[in-house]
Amino acid sequence: MPWLRALKETARSGLTVERTSLTPFIALRGACGVALVIGIALWIGPPQLAVSSAFGAFASGVATFQRSWRPRPVLALSAATGLAVSSFLGYLLAGHIVFFVLLLAVWAFAAGMAWGIGPTSGVVAALTIAVMMIVITLPTSVLGALTHAALIAVGGLIQAGLIILFPVRPWGERRDALADALAGVADYARRLRHDPTAPFDPEPLITARRAAAVTPRQARRRPRQLGGYRGLAESFRPVLASLADPVVGGAPLEGPERDRVQELLSAAATVLDAVARAIRRGERVRIPESALEVLQVPESGPKLNGPARKAAMRLIALTDGAVEAAEEPVEVTRSIPLLPMATWHSPVTAGEVRPGEAESGEHTGATETGSGQVVRRTRHLNRPSLARLVPVALRTFRREFTMKSAVFRHALRVAVVASAGYVLGQALPPVHGYWVPLTAVMVLRPDFSRTYERGVARFAGTLVGVGFAGAVMALFHPGAYVSAALAVVSVGFMYLLMHTGYAIASVCTGAYVVFLLGIAGSLWSQTALERIALTALGGVIAMLSYAVFPAWETPLLRDRLADWLSATGRYSIAVLGAFSRPAQRSSRQVREALLDTRASRQLWDQTVSRAGAEPVRHRGRLSRRSASDAQSAMVTMGRVTMLLEAHLPSRDAQPNEGAAEFVTALSTTMANAAPAIRENRPVDWGPVHEALSAWWERESSGPPSVALRSADLLTDALDDLAEATAPRAPSGKGTPGRRSPA
Repeated sequence: MPWLRALKETARSGLTVERTSLTPFIALRGACGVALVIGIALWIGPPQLAVSSAFGAFASGVATFQRSWRPRPVLALSAATGLAVSSFLGYLLAGHIVFFVLLLAVWAFAAGMAWGIGPTSGVVAALTIAVMMIVITLPTSVLGALTHAALIAVGGLIQAGLIILFPVRPWGERRDALADALAGVADYARRLRHDPTAPFDPEPLITARRAAAVTPRQARRRPRQLGGYRGLAESFRPVLASLADPVVGGAPLEGPERDRVQELLSAAATVLDAVARAIRRGERVRIPESALEVLQVPESGPKLNGPARKAAMRLIALTDGAVEAAEEPVEVTRSIPLLPMATWHSPVTAGEVRPGEAESGEHTGATETGSGQVVRRTRHLNRPSLARLVPVALRTFRREFTMKSAVFRHALRVAVVASAGYVLGQALPPVHGYWVPLTAVMVLRPDFSRTYERGVARFAGTLVGVGFAGAVMALFHPGAYVSAALAVVSVGFMYLLMHTGYAIASVCTGAYVVFLLGIAGSLWSQTALERIALTALGGVIAMLSYAVFPAWETPLLRDRLADWLSATGRYSIAVLGAFSRPAQRSSRQVREALLDTRASRQLWDQTVSRAGAEPVRHRGRLSRRSASDAQSAMVTMGRVTMLLEAHLPSRDAQPNEGAAEFVTALSTTMANAAPAIRENRPVDWGPVHEALSAWWERESSGPPSVALRSADLLTDALDDLAEATAPRAPSGKGTPGRRSPA
């Protein structure tokens, strides 16, 4: 994409207003925290003290609104601690410009590296840099520095205390994540009714898995509805796909069997939606009568046969398990005679997971007592505490400490921009020259698109916010307490509208800064005009720094695709390996391979999205069409493996020699395919085709098995991938990838 077009697209994206649900009570609680801190500071000290402490309470509140699954009080306290330490160190060295610039560079570098831990850590660390540059402009002594740092810490304590004293919808975000996962599976079931080969979007399940990770203390307090359902949602996924697919094991595309499949899919979607609604609202499950009628073994009418019947029986059992997992009363909208629960379940073969059991690695197995009673002991996805996160962070820093890392390049960029911007701001005539590095630090992100989007959004938002606040100050000349009240109102609106877009948040932030500095008696004309000019300069410096020292995503496309292929290949090999050696199959191995596949796909989607906005070309790159074709092939590969996952054999089943040969060929070829894609070389699936042909000959005497049909579709997807990633001739014409004869 040319630079001019890239700038135009990023500017448009930065000014886009997102539609999101508002949380007025949470925003009011955060604004009350800022108001309490400002009021206490005005009561015990001069207005300058209120300005300093208010920035700490403001930043601690911002930390609690980040998209993180950690407890909000922990985020507030962590942010307050970092803010207090950074401001105190800044006060100590503020009189020595050289040492302060060195401190600023080191602190900014560490804050940039914090993005390796996660976006929340990166945002909170950037806030500590901003507050350091703001509060040290207020003259004070060492004792005063301690007082300022203590008040900043108190701001975090107050925000954390308000969250504990006035909880708003406890566990609400986790309820929403789990409900979205179930609703996503329900939507998938409905789409399968009209498109039997519809792709499955794993994003809601990925989010639900992250939300399910809790500390041991949280696990003891977690509502019962939040345990067990995610494993059920995962179990629905392959069963629904297998039931709908007409090629691998489902019913034909037309006829009475297809009508029965569509009824089952619709009823399963209704049950999943009912469970999702109950989890979201924390109420009992209400299931329509018509859905329960369908989800029973029919006494007459069209019946399914073969693999489709097995999938239907598992679906009926899973929907029953989804209701039973609630451990709450279930309300049927109309009373009807139901079949006994025992008739809902299909026989579960050895090694299969019954409905209601969670995935491997998250729950322990059952132990049998002397009386034969089975007692189930559950574990949970563990989220390390902040103390245990320290060694994880150190390992992350060591891993990212290379020039090839986008995080490391971002850290260097932030360190140079923060220190150079501070020196430039000190050399400029305006009093508030620190707004130059402050803006640059808050705008910079590890990728091009977000950096340029935020630069445009911050300038536009600041222009509007500062202009509005300046007009209010000029017309009404409010005093210190009225200015404090206006600042609290501004921060309340910022908390409320934070997730609607960075431009909207910048409007409220600009007004907040003008009103807050008005408490200390700053002239509105000076504050407003300087803020606009210096913000524009800081944004320009941030965007120029990325242009000079970028970390482009476009050259990484082939690497991301190779990683996705390797992970999906392990997933396919793990599932097919269950057919080749049923006695040795491992559900944990399949599950871990599936999680790796999802993580690789998510990284690929992220890279494609960012690369599409970059004004850069790369030798050996994937064109937009080639990337789309490769993605379609990879999605098909994952879908076929998911279909086969619904038909895993029991441990006492006979080994399939054809599957064993195919797995061996696939493993060997996959090891060479990923490097070939990285290096822009042709991919050869010849051994896979030969193994598939031999498998067809083994089963030529009868109907092909589900595993063989899946392997055939899998091979077609691999051929499509080879064609999409084939090296292109200099003239621009594609060189077709090799297709070995079947």
